[in-house]
Amino acid sequence: MNMSQTIQTVSANRSIPWLLDAVADGYRLSREEGLRLMESHEFVAVGQAAGRVTTRMHPESYRTYNIDRNINYTNICSAVCDFCAFYRTIKSPEGYVLDRESLFQKVEQTIALGGNQILMQGGMHPKLKLDWYTDLLSELRSRYPQINLHAFSPPEIYQFTKVNRLSVREVLTELKSAGLGSLPGGGGEILVDRVRKKITRGKVLSDDWLEVMRVWHELGGRSSATMMFGHVETLAERIEHLERLRQLQDETGGFTAYICWTFRPENTGLSHLPAKGAYEYLYTQAISRLYLDNIPNIQSSWVTQGLNVGQLALLYGANDMGSLMIEENVVAEAGTVHFLTLDQIRASIEELGFEARQRDVFYNLVPKELEQFAIDANRAACKANSGST
Repeated sequence: MNMSQTIQTVSANRSIPWLLDAVADGYRLSREEGLRLMESHEFVAVGQAAGRVTTRMHPESYRTYNIDRNINYTNICSAVCDFCAFYRTIKSPEGYVLDRESLFQKVEQTIALGGNQILMQGGMHPKLKLDWYTDLLSELRSRYPQINLHAFSPPEIYQFTKVNRLSVREVLTELKSAGLGSLPGGGGEILVDRVRKKITRGKVLSDDWLEVMRVWHELGGRSSATMMFGHVETLAERIEHLERLRQLQDETGGFTAYICWTFRPENTGLSHLPAKGAYEYLYTQAISRLYLDNIPNIQSSWVTQGLNVGQLALLYGANDMGSLMIEENVVAEAGTVHFLTLDQIRASIEELGFEARQRDVFYNLVPKELEQFAIDANRAACKANSGST
């Protein structure tokens, strides 16, 4: 029996309660152990263990949230993704590229509501050159220096390399110099090529998604990591996805946070698949917290799950309620999206006995006076909107 077989045998002999106690105290799960937990369906016990890990990693008395806006600067995309209801081809009459003034208005509205970040993502446009993006970043940085530009997922970055015939490092270096502040983890789906090839065509595969993140981290950048699950992947492939993220984080330490959500099949090419519910979401997030021992933060995905499940996610491994999400278009096109007010987000945290605190993308707490400004601004906006309807 070789060493690998010995480890697998030892892992198989360990009980689920032993594994959960051990990982809650800092033990690192193997792939085999992660899969055992994923297949065990020990919903309550796994959730409790994830909660213990979160408390160990985040003993502070508060839980956090962010205020940003998701600006989808274009819906024109050269890839064909069966799970996406948002994209349009370059010849579609419904395709668009936002003009600068519209972008600036959205940023200014975000600032007025106390936001400190723009999440800017779009389709993989086949014709926009790199200088279109660098000029945009430079102008945004010049106009709004207080705003972090959290922009361009790995599939977009990889598209830039093809359109401009530049390396990943060259593209990221130019974007960083122009004002790119951090990289979102969009387009991760499941980092297993069998899955990616089955649900998308013309889009970056697993190694290249990870390479974009690796190079960005090597350049000193920080980014988030994601997983969209509940479509054609197996449970083992969910663990493979988590393993690849964990390996890269061991190598670079550049991921600030992880966010997972369930695939929404409505209005997509995979509409025949049943939608996964709250159980699957909470259980997978809890397993993720147990497995990703080197990624410090996990965000609740209330945008896809709603207020009650989003709040419960704080007991199933999340330490952050995510963003107020002033604007969301991609998930909304699939027909399932939830919207919360800032007061609802804060109340959901406080009802669990934590202090609610606003943060930035790097998980630094926003000064209390700026936090109060955002609270007042959002309440005034809600009042004005309710009065106009």
